[in-house]
Amino acid sequence: MEKIKYGIIGAGTMAREHILNLSLIDEAEVVALSDPHEESLKQCQELLKSEVVCFKNHQDLIKENLVDVYIISSPNFTHIQILKDVIQTKKHILVEKPLCTKTKDCLEIEKLTKDYPSVLWTAMEYRYMPPVSKFIKEIHNKTIGDLKTLTIREHRFPFLKKVNDWNRFEKNTGGTLVEKCCHFFDLMRFIVKSEPESVYASGGQDVNHLDEEYDGKKPDIIDNAYVIVNFENGSRSMLELCMFAENSEMQEELTATGNIGKIETSVPSNESGKTTSDVRIGMRDGKTKQESISVDPKILEAGHHHGSTYYEHLAFINAIKNKLKPEVSLNDGLIAVAVGEAAETSIKLGRVVKLNEIIT
Repeated sequence: MEKIKYGIIGAGTMAREHILNLSLIDEAEVVALSDPHEESLKQCQELLKSEVVCFKNHQDLIKENLVDVYIISSPNFTHIQILKDVIQTKKHILVEKPLCTKTKDCLEIEKLTKDYPSVLWTAMEYRYMPPVSKFIKEIHNKTIGDLKTLTIREHRFPFLKKVNDWNRFEKNTGGTLVEKCCHFFDLMRFIVKSEPESVYASGGQDVNHLDEEYDGKKPDIIDNAYVIVNFENGSRSMLELCMFAENSEMQEELTATGNIGKIETSVPSNESGKTTSDVRIGMRDGKTKQESISVDPKILEAGHHHGSTYYEHLAFINAIKNKLKPEVSLNDGLIAVAVGEAAETSIKLGRVVKLNEIIT
């Protein structure tokens, strides 16, 4: 069997997660890495079981034409230029969220990739967490009737340290609600099956990074927020984010209510050691159904997203092999960034922000 050859641009934490998950898939092989940071390259090399060619920049990797697929997992602010370079190859691309740090850059990439001949996929792993996948399936099957409200809560640890501390500043990340929460805005839109119309958010930087300073500048990324998203079909969703809640048994909790019932599930934190999650359905007529969803410990050990990276790679490879459209498109990535940007703008301005103010 001929393996699909991968090149990874950006050899940081997420690159290591991709390497570990791809090592579990017989059809995939990482053959090349690029990153200007020597220690990052070394850490990735130590995980690989085969020889890999390393480059200090992505242009040199592209010139060698070694791969079938490019994974872009570099710092957020680098995505726009790397995408402009990589799309010239016409190869398959999996670009980590957020697609870009600004909606205007996402719109530019969308324009440049019209009729792109290969699979161009925005990595939104949270769709593929097994309990979340089951949650979504039940909602789309109308088990709880017509969806009216959706709530997502994430209580977790602060942002990790990154090379040169790039993730401490909004100008590099797009802001917490773009960098971290585009996942959740994508989930909302995917579950609700409607386009976001307006956003209202309240948030701030109240606990994390307050005593840090880099080249005379203090971090400006928020660490908690409430975000309400109104959709065109009348549904509404809310995100509750807290990034100073390390000692949480469940990192994510999701609840959806329809006109005839309610469904809820949760995703364990890595520290909890749990490998299973319950999906509970409670109907308004008193009937209750509960199912336990487990994840293979070997898959859990390959990353920090409850097995989702593994399942997303299987779906990505299936799209490549069968010439299918990406399950998570570039447009999906664009809208997720736009909602995050609208939320950040809402906090700054103290008012509701319409999506058509952001996507222009």
